[in-house]
Amino acid sequence: MLMSMFCFQCQETIRNTGCTIGGACGKNAALANRMDELIRQLKLLALTRKPDRELGRFVIQSLFMTITNANFDEARIEAQLARAKALTGECTAEVPLGVLACGEEDIRSLRELLTYGLKGIAAYADHAAVLGWEDDEVYAFLFKALAAVARDCSADELIALVMECGGIAVKTMALLDSANTGTYGTPELTTVKTGVGTRPGILISGHDLRDLKELLEQTKEAGIDVYTHSEMLPAHSYPEFKKYPHLYGNYGNAWHRQNVEFASFNGPVLMTTNCITPVQAAYRERIFTTGMAGYPGVPHIADRTDGRPKDFSPLIELAKRCPPPEPLEDGTVTGGFAHGQVLALADRVVSAVKSGAIRRFVVMAGCDGRHPTREYFTQVAEKLPADTVILTAGCAKYRYNKRKLGDIGGIPRVLDAGQCNDSYSLAVIALKLKEAFGLDDVNKLPLSFDIAWYEQKAVAVLLALLSLGFRNIRLGPTLPAFLSPGVTKILSEAFGLRGITTPDADTEAMMAGK
Repeated sequence: MLMSMFCFQCQETIRNTGCTIGGACGKNAALANRMDELIRQLKLLALTRKPDRELGRFVIQSLFMTITNANFDEARIEAQLARAKALTGECTAEVPLGVLACGEEDIRSLRELLTYGLKGIAAYADHAAVLGWEDDEVYAFLFKALAAVARDCSADELIALVMECGGIAVKTMALLDSANTGTYGTPELTTVKTGVGTRPGILISGHDLRDLKELLEQTKEAGIDVYTHSEMLPAHSYPEFKKYPHLYGNYGNAWHRQNVEFASFNGPVLMTTNCITPVQAAYRERIFTTGMAGYPGVPHIADRTDGRPKDFSPLIELAKRCPPPEPLEDGTVTGGFAHGQVLALADRVVSAVKSGAIRRFVVMAGCDGRHPTREYFTQVAEKLPADTVILTAGCAKYRYNKRKLGDIGGIPRVLDAGQCNDSYSLAVIALKLKEAFGLDDVNKLPLSFDIAWYEQKAVAVLLALLSLGFRNIRLGPTLPAFLSPGVTKILSEAFGLRGITTPDADTEAMMAGK
């Protein structure tokens, strides 16, 4: 079989081995190879230049553009590559192109594990930088790690860098948490409508809260409602966004349903970051991208200049000519359980654990995806006993957040901390509970991890959890294809990392503390 590309960075990689003709995500071979060239050029840049904030911002944006389902626009990748070459200048170093250029399986696996962790860090660092929050230590590590994967490092050196990457991921997610709460307030318990109104609407998806803020400002007198989609749902829980009555509710579910849900929305759709999927004819004339997102033939809203907001007038004018959205459902969903809100309930939570009302916490955070095996997470949520609490963040929650799972003494059994980057909140909650119970090890808590992963931000979150000392994490629906048997063995023996099995077996094991 002719192999025109090789990519195995996401959970849906073909046969859990690698995409070799075209990506399961929808990218073609030419785009995949241009992204490989961009990654190689970033390694050369790291070998030749010392990081500063301008270069740091360029690197995080470049890495962000290459994560799964972010940017399908080859012309924009080419432009980014050209700028990377200009910034690098003269460089005599030789860096092989592509994943398979490294022939030693375990070294290749460690290099890619580190690279994908960097991509996740870059996404979160970019979100923070958009709000004016940056950390030079994060930029310095990105350069250090990119330079390392360009050299012949030993397995031990790479393992040390992978663990350091986890620590930097924690720092980056904490930075973003501070940026979001410092800008928009501390998330609070919030009930969000899932139905539709009678006015035209604009649907905003992705993750960028600043884009939402500017869109709300520009539409407040336009007779238009704004709806969130997928990972933008948590925006409703921030006090700043509650000031806008035309932020109507949440429309739809996780990212992979957009081919159906965008068609029925009727109005303009704004993709702020990942995750965009191949654009369908039913909504091609009313979808826009901005930030690091991109798709060929789709209008792109330009970045801010001179401190001025982005110009969303093309969406607003289009929305005025569109009918209201078609209803998909008519109910509510509850969120806002980031660490600030949960810790405000800490006394009740601790009391419920001590009384036996809460027997176990199960962290079911992460990403959703298309594969039928992800029904596993719905089944686990339904099989968990009524005295368990599910802690979640990311779009994995759509597998169970609309199920009527009840509460424990007024504490909802599903506590949604927010977006995937808000997995940091779940770690904070666990560490605070450790303190509350006077434990010397977070793994002595009645706490299990059953994580759904999809792309590279999930890799950064996993490394962050490992660096914080969490052990015995289950990961699925499959273990990453980029983990070689040797590296998988290392992670299993050192951290208890394991794959999922069946809903019944895993539920029983978790309730037994295994």
